[in-house]
Amino acid sequence: MSPRAAGADLPAPLPEPAVENLRLETVFGALSDPLRLEIVRRLLLESEDFDHTCGWFGFDRPKSSLTHHFRALRDAGLLRQRQYGLERRSHVRVDDLNARFPGLLDLVAAWKP
Repeated sequence: MSPRAAGADLPAPLPEPAVENLRLETVFGALSDPLRLEIVRRLLLESEDFDHTCGWFGFDRPKSSLTHHFRALRDAGLLRQRQYGLERRSHVRVDDLNARFPGLLDLVAAWKP
């Protein structure tokens, strides 16, 4: 059983908007930054069924910059983040986003930088 499927052993997610509060203009605003679009795209295409740390991406950016980008994605409702000790791990809220905006994640996954 995957860690995400197990559920009970996972820390609670950090604050995020409820599915019914996801707004398309907010999601588009978060995805308008090329780095944030790449974060979501890579999580969709390359991640297994577990959460990833910021370091998994290998971006050559200051930690404060990455924290800002991940928070923008979480606040927009694109990512779910959980705190594991000193690190935060992320994954895309696929089910929530597909329910609210069908086809959006397919477009993100198909985007070519």
